[in-house]
Amino acid sequence: MSYPWGDERRYHSYAAYFRRLFGGRVQKLSVDAGFTCPNRDGTLGSGGCTFCDNSAFTPSYCRSGLSVERQIEEGIAFHARRYRTASRYLVYFQSFSNTYAPLDRLQALYDRVLRHPQVAGIVVGTRPDCVDERKLDYFARLARDRYVAVEYGIESTSDATLRSVNRGHDFEAARRAVELTAEREIAVGGHFILGLPGESDAELVERTAAINALPLTSVKFHQLQLFRGTRLAEEYAADPARFRFWTLDEYLDLVVEILRRLRPSLVVERFASEAPPRYRCGPDWGAVRNERLWAMLEKRLEARDVHQGDFFVYLPSDNRHTPSLI
Repeated sequence: MSYPWGDERRYHSYAAYFRRLFGGRVQKLSVDAGFTCPNRDGTLGSGGCTFCDNSAFTPSYCRSGLSVERQIEEGIAFHARRYRTASRYLVYFQSFSNTYAPLDRLQALYDRVLRHPQVAGIVVGTRPDCVDERKLDYFARLARDRYVAVEYGIESTSDATLRSVNRGHDFEAARRAVELTAEREIAVGGHFILGLPGESDAELVERTAAINALPLTSVKFHQLQLFRGTRLAEEYAADPARFRFWTLDEYLDLVVEILRRLRPSLVVERFASEAPPRYRCGPDWGAVRNERLWAMLEKRLEARDVHQGDFFVYLPSDNRHTPSLI
């Protein structure tokens, strides 16, 4: 059976999305352009978000001491060994807030990267409070002939949760940033953490409606992971009863229920994360790679004979944005 997003997977996969756009495999590779964050440099705060250790997700070839051109070359070499079918690449500016600089610095950086002959586009990770209309107008100009996506760390739809993790912005800031980006026909992603303290399974499932209402192109869901040296790890050590950690089976069941309510046009890039053991503390699933997690999720969806969007109904009267499958 083929689903509306164009393949036989029971969720709208990132791979299917890029096959439609590019006609084949495009590999994302990470670079560190040396940006910081207003929640670290004293503008909003100096400690950052309580869960954050950016190095836990940084690939070995991604080093801020190297030029972005050198990082791209090393990333292409790394991925060529692992994914031999990839010939074009999306440069993913992953570390910290990659729009947190004057516009002229951003233009110099992104124009330079897009001149690389194997780079098909860019994915720019940032915070909702680090964009403005001039920066988004610049990305819209780039997006006329290259793939450009802006990916926002939203983390939760709950203002109480965002305050508790010292995020430094509310959900309304995320809503405004996503809407301003989508209005310019720029692909826009949202990152959400499942399992932050105080959020129940039922609340996480119910909040899918708030995610559906955002004009997002893609979503990433990650289970909460605790990293050594972070304030959240200290909070867990002091009061573990505040925290909710799922077994792998429980987490898969939760993700299935979220997917069944997620609008079909939303591309699901991730539903879990992995980090090297040296960074992790507290309960986790051990050495379970993302490839195995995807296979387990697909098997769970098939066993239950369900798929993304089972329970989703378009309500034109209360949707400000009409999503499209492309």
